[in-house]
Amino acid sequence: MSGGLLVAGTTSDAGKSVVTAGICRWLVRRGVKVAPFKAQNMSLNSFVTREGAEIGRAQAMQAQAARVEPTALMNPVLLKPGSDRSSQVVLMGKPVGEMSARGYHGGRQEALLGTVTDCLTQLRGTYDAVICEGAGSPAEINLRRTDIVNMGIARAARFPVVVVGDIDRGGVFASFFGTTALLSPEDQSLVAGYLVNKFRGDVSLLEPGLDMLHGLTGRRTYGVLPFTHGLGIDEEDGLRVSMRGTVREPAVSAPYGEDVLRVAVCAVPLMSNFTDVDALAAEPGVVVRFADRAEELADADLVIVPGTRGTVRALEWLRERGLADALARRASEGRPVLGVCGGFQLLGEHIDDTVESRAGAVDGLGLLPVRVRFAVEKTLGRPVGEALGEPVEGYEIHHGVAEVLGGTPFLDGCRAGSVWGTHWHGSLESDGFRRAFLREVAAVAGRRFVPAPDTSFGVLREEQLDRLGDLIEEHADTDGLLALIESGAPAGLPFVPPGAP
Repeated sequence: MSGGLLVAGTTSDAGKSVVTAGICRWLVRRGVKVAPFKAQNMSLNSFVTREGAEIGRAQAMQAQAARVEPTALMNPVLLKPGSDRSSQVVLMGKPVGEMSARGYHGGRQEALLGTVTDCLTQLRGTYDAVICEGAGSPAEINLRRTDIVNMGIARAARFPVVVVGDIDRGGVFASFFGTTALLSPEDQSLVAGYLVNKFRGDVSLLEPGLDMLHGLTGRRTYGVLPFTHGLGIDEEDGLRVSMRGTVREPAVSAPYGEDVLRVAVCAVPLMSNFTDVDALAAEPGVVVRFADRAEELADADLVIVPGTRGTVRALEWLRERGLADALARRASEGRPVLGVCGGFQLLGEHIDDTVESRAGAVDGLGLLPVRVRFAVEKTLGRPVGEALGEPVEGYEIHHGVAEVLGGTPFLDGCRAGSVWGTHWHGSLESDGFRRAFLREVAAVAGRRFVPAPDTSFGVLREEQLDRLGDLIEEHADTDGLLALIESGAPAGLPFVPPGAP
C-alpha cells in the first residue's frame, strides 16, 4: 500500500482528531505502516517529542494510535494562542515568534506551504500510508487562498478527502452539502465523501437522508459512527471541557478504599495541557472537576493550578475571582495544592516577565519559595527522575525559569507544607508516582482514600485507542477507505454548484 487520506470536518470539534486516530489504529492492526500528519495545528495542548520538538498533543496521541514515535514532521506548524488576536508560531517544533492572525494569514502561512509539503513527502517516503487531519472546515472561503492544512495540502498531495460531520449537533446534511458546494471545482474533485460521527439511534432511519445526500452531491457516505462516551482524548483545545462537568465524561469508578478523593482544577485563562489531569480522572474513586469560583474549591481534597500560556494573566484572573485568596487559605490550613508549569510559577513569590506578558516585575501568590524569570528561549525537554520513592517521566514546555529558594525538592520544583509545584507535565501518568502522590494527598486531606494498586494509565490509553480502531473497523466502510488511500478520489465526481466565489 502507498497513499494517504485527508480527514476534514464540517466544523471544529466534529471529531477529526479521534477519527484520524481510529483510522491509524485500524490500519496498523492490519499490518500497515502508517503515520499521522497535521500541517498546521492551533492548540494549547502540546507535547515534546524525544528529539525535543513541540507538537500538538493530538498528533502525539495519533502517533501512539499508529504505534510510532511522534516527530516534528507530523505537525510542522503549531500555533499557540496568547490572546484573541495573536499566537506563538512554533515551526518544526521550535518557537519562531509571536504573530497576529492578520499577519499570519496575510502571507506567512502561504510561505509555509513548502515546509509542510516537504514534511509530508518525507513521511510518505517512510510509511505505507499517511492519514492527514484538517483544521476547522475546508470551506473557510475567506482563508482558502493561504490554506495549507485543508484543501491546500490535499491539492498539493493529491489526497482524497473524507469530510466528518457531528450529527449530535444537528444540521449534518446541510453541513455536508454546504461544505462541498462552497469549494472550487478543483477542490471538489478530491472530496470523495462523508463520515457521520456521534449518531444515536437506529441507522436505518438515517439511510434515506444519506441516499438523498448521494443524489445531491454524487458522493457516498463511508460510515456512521455511533455516539460513544469517553473518546475525547488529547483534544486540541478546551471547547469540550465543561466548567461544571467532570473531565472527559468519565464514569467515576467506585473507590478502592472507603472514601472518594475530590480534585478541583482552576480553569485559568489560556489553560494549557489540561490533559495532565486525565490520569487522575482514570483512577477509581477520583472525581476531577474544573472550577472558576472560589466556593468550588471549598470541598476539594486537592486543588490543581494547571499550565497556562498566560501566567501573569492567570494570576490576575485568580485574584479578581477570589481564587487567589482561597488558595492562600488552603495553604495556611495545610490543605493540598499542586501547581503545574504556569500554575507552579504563579504560586511563587515573584515573577519577572518581559517575554510572555511583558508585565515586568509582578508579585506571585507567595505560596512557594520560588522566583521566576521569563527567558526568551523556551525550555523543551523530556525529563526523568524520582519523587516520593517512585520513578517519574514528564515533559517540559515553558519560558519561565524557576529559582527554588527553599522547601523540599519535588521533581524540578519544590514542596512547602501542603503546596507542591513542578514544571513537569505528564508526571501523573507514571503509575507508581501517581499512587504515591494520591496517598500523600489523602493523608494530608484526612481522607480514607486508597489508590487502586493495578490502575495502569498506559494500558487504559491503549484500550481507548483500540476502541477508536474498533469504531472504524465495525462502523465504517473499510474497503472503501482502503480504496481511497490506495487509489485516491474516484474519477468523475460531479461538481456541486455554486462552488467557491
